[in-house]
Amino acid sequence: MKQLNRWVYAVIGTVVLLLAGLVYAWSVMAKTIGASRPDWTAAQLSLSFTLVMAFFCVGCLIAGILSRKVKPNIYVIIAAILFLAGFMLAATTGDSPAMLYIGFGVLGGMGAGFAYNAVMSTISAWFPDKQGLISGILLMGFGLSAFIIGKIFAAAAPPDGSEAWKGLFRTLGIVIFVVFIICSFFFVRPGKDFVPPTSGKKKSGREPACDVDTSTMVKMPSFWLYYVWAILVSAAGLALVSQASGIATQAGEGVSAGTIATVVGLISILNGIGRVIFGGMYDKCGYRVTMLTDMAVFAAAGFILMAALKSNSFTLIIVGFIVGGFAYGGVTPTNSALISDFFGRTHYSLNFSIINTNLLIASFASTIAGKLYDASGSYMSTIIMMLGVVAAGLVVFLGIRRPEK
Repeated sequence: MKQLNRWVYAVIGTVVLLLAGLVYAWSVMAKTIGASRPDWTAAQLSLSFTLVMAFFCVGCLIAGILSRKVKPNIYVIIAAILFLAGFMLAATTGDSPAMLYIGFGVLGGMGAGFAYNAVMSTISAWFPDKQGLISGILLMGFGLSAFIIGKIFAAAAPPDGSEAWKGLFRTLGIVIFVVFIICSFFFVRPGKDFVPPTSGKKKSGREPACDVDTSTMVKMPSFWLYYVWAILVSAAGLALVSQASGIATQAGEGVSAGTIATVVGLISILNGIGRVIFGGMYDKCGYRVTMLTDMAVFAAAGFILMAALKSNSFTLIIVGFIVGGFAYGGVTPTNSALISDFFGRTHYSLNFSIINTNLLIASFASTIAGKLYDASGSYMSTIIMMLGVVAAGLVVFLGIRRPEK
């Protein structure tokens, strides 16, 4: 296939991640599914999100390990099949959440992981000069998915206690399958002679600190310190995302389900915007400024949401979701850009997959937040948890150093 303008590949990659990112619409889905299964606890529902994030990491890791043997378009096709099978299986869920766990959590999560690795390792290779920016643009699609699909889900399957969500799951599975199969034809890596256009300007960005394989990377303190930081800050974001509908409902009693879905969707919109801005910030300012700014914004979101729940102010909930969504948008492009900046491009696919396994641990933030709510009866516990892990992240951040050549 003739190589196209690199921005065409960026658009295709964003479309794929837009659909793969529907896993982040879980808080809206959970409200609808929970209404049809009132005997399920918040912790049981939250486990679906924990599983989908955990198996997202598994799929991403498998794709990274096999990246030198399997073409990226094959990963997109595999993702299409997994999403179709997973959503069809989830639609058979009965009184037990088992089929939901397997279909949405395991198969859907793995499908998202395969698609994510294919996009990030293939499309970012076309932009060696703009690693932060392209990561942000691609991941914007992943983040905006929760808003777009969340709105569709709330409109087509409102939380009225019906089984309408099952039909929507089947439809989503078919749509994702068709779109992914079409997009798979555009997943090609740049040739060895590819040189990014400079438009007469000085080449942007800087050379990686080193270019090492995964076995060397995992022996370096800078990797492990960043890994722990990513776990902590991702946990803050995932706790907010997974419990967003509940938080909004607690402060906005009487607010319609459609309005709740729209407000929850603000997290997704600002998540997408934050990914582009923080990605560009990394290119211009480096990891220190980017990570410090991200933690400061997360802390601000936590205090705003705390005030919102104390005062039952739905307006403050909106502001808190905007700030919190923006903060969570800073984590994923930093993951991508830092792996390239610290450890090089040669082994990027697997190295990037390894750093993303932080979500295997961070994803338990959803289940923990659900259990805290079950125990306390208030989502204030989720906000306190957010602030606690961000504070711990600041301590870890102080030890992170860019490797020296």
